Amino acid sequence: MKMVGKIIGLLMVLMGTVWFLQGINILPGSFMTGQTQWAVYGGLCCAAGIVVLYFSRRAGRTPPGA
Repeated sequence: MKMVGKIIGLLMVLMGTVWFLQGINILPGSFMTGQTQWAVYGGLCCAAGIVVLYFSRRAGRTPPGA
């Protein structure tokens, strides 16, 4: 399950980065280019991906003293 979380988190970070770059007009070639809302969606998706990566990394660890 840890591996699935890491893959999903990584894909979310990559997808969010692409959306953000298209939203701020750095990565052209889509209907999202230059649309501020896609920069916001990309930032949120990237942040959510980082959270997923964090919790998938912590999954399965035993707490100290247990």
